[in-house]
Amino acid sequence: MITLEDCIAMSGLDAEEVAAIAEHEHVPEIAASALANYILRKIGGEKEIRQMIVDDIRAALDDGRMEHATELFMALRHFLSLHPDAQKS
Repeated sequence: MITLEDCIAMSGLDAEEVAAIAEHEHVPEIAASALANYILRKIGGEKEIRQMIVDDIRAALDDGRMEHATELFMALRHFLSLHPDAQKS
């Protein structure tokens, strides 16, 4: 049987990044891992994922969830370190 961890590993992202997409899209993490895999293969997909994480950070800050915003910021830093094209305008 394929597990959530297997799906995340195949997505091209780590668990925190997949969780951020799940939060942004309001879908389960298993669906978010499939979505991440799809988006990463699109032209400009890395920038799309970066924007999702940034949106989640802003929402967490607006709601006063500082600890969660910090976790998301760390996920963003990790994502950008592995996907430098997402940093370009």
